[in-house]
Amino acid sequence: MTLFRTAGPDAEPVTLAHAKAELRVDHDSEDDLIEGLIRAAREEVEQTTGLAMIDQGWRLALDRIPPVRCVLIRRGPVRAITAVTAYGSDGEASVLEPSTYQLDSLSRPARMHFEVAPSDLRVFNGIEIDFTAGYGEAGTDVPDLLRRAVLMLVSHWFEFRASFGAGEQPVSLPDGYRRLLASFMARRLD
Repeated sequence: MTLFRTAGPDAEPVTLAHAKAELRVDHDSEDDLIEGLIRAAREEVEQTTGLAMIDQGWRLALDRIPPVRCVLIRRGPVRAITAVTAYGSDGEASVLEPSTYQLDSLSRPARMHFEVAPSDLRVFNGIEIDFTAGYGEAGTDVPDLLRRAVLMLVSHWFEFRASFGAGEQPVSLPDGYRRLLASFMARRLD
C-alpha cells in the first residue's frame, strides 16, 4: 500500500498577514522566511496528525483489495473519491463505476467498501484510489486548534531561527504543541 499526494493545497491555513501579526513583524523584509515557515509548519502538523488541512489530491495504490473488501484510507478528512482505477495483468486500465464501491468518510480513518473485488489485477499496484482530502479550500475551513498549532510552530521557529542553521531545523517543538493536536491524533489499540 502506497499513499502519496498528487496535488498540493492551493492555500495555507494561516495567511502571511496573520502570521506577521502574531510575530509582531511590521516590515516586508522577512516575508519569504515567514511564508516558508508557514508551509513547513502546515506540513509538520499534517505529518503529525495524518490529516490534510486544506483540500489536496491524494492517491492510494494497493496491490489488491483485501478479502473483506474494505480499505482504510489513512489521510483525512476524505471529502470525495475522484476515481478508482483497476489495472489488469496486461496493464490495461479500467475505471470502476462509483456504484461498485461505497465511502464512509465519517470514520477515522475513512473506510471504502467494494461491492465486488476486481480480479486478474497486475501483481503490484493493481488498484489506484484517487481522492480529495482536507477541511476545505480556505484556511477559515480548518479547525482553529490546527491553525493555532501552525502559528505556534511558526512563532517558535521564527524565534530560534538565528540559533541554529537551516539544515538543523526544526530543532524543537514548543511546549503545548502536542496538547493542541491531541484531539486530532489517531489512536491505535494494537
